[in-house]
Amino acid sequence: MKSVQVPAYIHALYGKHLSIEARQAAGKALRKQVPRSAHGEWQPPSDRTDPVTLLEISDEGRIPDLVPIRHHRMLQSAFSFYRGSALTMAADLAQTTTTDIQVQACGDAHLMNFGGFASPERTLLFDLNDFDETLAGPWEWDVKRLVTSILIAGEDLGLGDDASAAAAQATAKSYRLAIREYGSMRALDVWYSQIQANTLIDHAPDKTTEDAWKRMTSRAQGRTGADAFLKLTEEVNGQRRLLDQPPQLSHPPESDAYFAKVKTLYDQYVATLRDEYQVLLHRYRLVDAAMKVVGVGSVGTHCGVALLMAEDDDPLLLQFKEARPSVLEPYVEHRPYAHQGRRVVNGQRLMQAASDIFLGWTSDKAGQDFYFRQLWDMKTSVRLKGLSAKGLTAYGDICSRALARAHACSGDPVMIGGYLGSGTGFDRAVTKFAQAYTQQVKEDYEAMMAAVKAGRIEVKPG
Repeated sequence: MKSVQVPAYIHALYGKHLSIEARQAAGKALRKQVPRSAHGEWQPPSDRTDPVTLLEISDEGRIPDLVPIRHHRMLQSAFSFYRGSALTMAADLAQTTTTDIQVQACGDAHLMNFGGFASPERTLLFDLNDFDETLAGPWEWDVKRLVTSILIAGEDLGLGDDASAAAAQATAKSYRLAIREYGSMRALDVWYSQIQANTLIDHAPDKTTEDAWKRMTSRAQGRTGADAFLKLTEEVNGQRRLLDQPPQLSHPPESDAYFAKVKTLYDQYVATLRDEYQVLLHRYRLVDAAMKVVGVGSVGTHCGVALLMAEDDDPLLLQFKEARPSVLEPYVEHRPYAHQGRRVVNGQRLMQAASDIFLGWTSDKAGQDFYFRQLWDMKTSVRLKGLSAKGLTAYGDICSRALARAHACSGDPVMIGGYLGSGTGFDRAVTKFAQAYTQQVKEDYEAMMAAVKAGRIEVKPG
C-alpha cells in the first residue's frame, strides 16, 4: 500500500507528541530568541532586488499578449500593485525575523483572497479562497501580508493613516486571540470548525456595512454553475458553446487543437478525484473549452473554462488554471510536492474548512501543471468601495480568524499562542511593520510607473 505523503514539518511538530503545557512553554521560551518586537522591523537591504526586475521575473512563462493587461490592472492603485506583487513581498519577508514555526501558508493572504463560497453541502462559508502560492512556511509571513493589506486598503479608501493603522492593529490582535482560542480546542473540533458567511452580517458594526455584506451574500446566490451557464454560453447550430467575450473569455484561433488538448487534460484530471466523484463526472461529456483571464496576479497564466453537459439542461462548468511554482518556494525548506497542481489542491484541502469536490490536478505534454475546480460555485468577495473604518476593522477580524483556523489545522496553535501571549506586543509590532512596508509598496509602485513611462514595461487595458 502506498504511504501517505505527510510534509516533514508536520512530523517535526507532532512526532514527539509533547503535552500542551510543554508546547506552550516552548512557544513562550521563543520570545527570548525572537522578541515579539522584532516583527516590527522593516529596512530594505542594500542589495534588495529591483522590484521591476522581480515583476519581469514573475512575467516569465506567461502568455505574452496578456502580460500588458496584468500590468494595467496592477497600475490602478498602490493596493492593486500590492495584490499583483506577491513575489516581491515573499522576497522581502524572507529577510525578516521568524520563529521558524511552520504552517501550511497561503503565501498570498491579502484581504481580497478571502471570501464566500459554497461547501459541498451548499452552505455559504467564509474562508481563504486563493491558494496559487500555498506552501509550508512561517506563519508570520501570512499575518504580515494580511495586516499590511488592511493598512494599504484603508489608505486606498481614504480612511486616513490613524484609522488604517488602527484597523491593521485590530487585525493582528484578532489573529492572536483566534490562534490562542484554537490552541485551546480539541484537534477534531478545530478541523470541523467553520465560519459561515452570515457571521459577517452578524458582526457588522453599522447599518451601512451590514447592508453591503448582505448584498455580498446575496450576490453569491446568483453565482452558481447554472447562472454561469446562462451568462457564459450560447447556442450555436443547436449546440451549446462558451460565449466569446475577449479578452475575458475567448476561443483561441486553433480552437479544435485547443479543445483536444483540454480534453486530454480533463481525462487525466478525472483520475485524480475520489472514486465517487469520478462516477459523477462520467455522467457528463466535455463539449467546449475556452481561455479565461482572471484576477490580477494570475493574469497571463494559462487559465480556461471547460463546459460539460449531462443533458441539454444539465451543465457543469469547470475552471482550470496553470499552477506555477509558489512565490515562497525559493525561500522555504519544505517542498513536499513536485507537482504544482497537487501542491495547490492539497494545500487548499488542508487550509479550507470545506473544499470543492471537483478539486484535482493534471499536466500537459509540455510539462505545465494545472488544477481544476468548479467555476463560480457561489464564490464571492467583499467590495471595498465605500467601506468605513469600522467596516474594514470588522472585515479584518473575520479574515484573521479564518487565517488562524487554517494555520491551526496544519501548524501548532498552542506553540504559536504561547509565543504571542496575552499582551499587545505582537499586535503593535506587526502594525509597525505594515506601516513601514506600506511605504515600501508605494515606492515600488512608483518604480513600476516610472518603468512604464520609460518604455520598459508595456501596458494594455483589458
